[in-house]
Amino acid sequence: MIVTDSLKTAEQLLQRCQAIAGLTLGQLAAQLQLSVPANLKCNKGWVGQLLEIALGAEAGSQAIPDFPNLGIELKTLPINAQGKPLESTYVCVAPLTGVTSQTWPQSWICQKLQHVLWVPILAERHIPVAERIIGSGFYWRPSPTESQALQQDWEELMELITLGGIDQIRGAHGKVLQLRPKAADSNALTNAVGANGESIQTLPRGFYLKASFTAAILQRQFGLAI
Repeated sequence: MIVTDSLKTAEQLLQRCQAIAGLTLGQLAAQLQLSVPANLKCNKGWVGQLLEIALGAEAGSQAIPDFPNLGIELKTLPINAQGKPLESTYVCVAPLTGVTSQTWPQSWICQKLQHVLWVPILAERHIPVAERIIGSGFYWRPSPTESQALQQDWEELMELITLGGIDQIRGAHGKVLQLRPKAADSNALTNAVGANGESIQTLPRGFYLKASFTAAILQRQFGLAI
């Protein structure tokens, strides 16, 4: 199953997604003639990349939705057997400088979350990577309540960043959105604003959706008691 034709509609994308539901990651990788890593410690983005290849995502590393013609972002969501998310979900890198005049609608995270294709993956820790199972994908757009909660957290976090409070931000900040270090190693530093307005070096940060937020999305979609 190697995708060669371009997607023209969201319905086509969902049909592709339905075609791989129920497969293990190993079965899908075999169809695409790709090898499966023994673990994901050094290959954290592998599952998402596998799904991107299988479904025909075209964005690559560009700052555009995974399916640019459709304006749809792909997000895999590791869950346990009860349908509960196992971790927070990475969305995008957070800008740490030059953001004083940016508004929520202009932000990259807002744009990425406008239309999401969620693909749950049964991925409990004891299940070997190759045996983890692809669930039924579904579309999601944030409700007005969800959008308001995301915007409020984003504005509070961006205010802290702008005012030099980057080092005071912890994962507990935010009700639905959190800011966490996002770097392959501790040497990958980037510019940020210090407590006195000076330029400092710090680890890059990423925006993550909290597991409680994605759990609510799954509950609404599948009626799960989680």
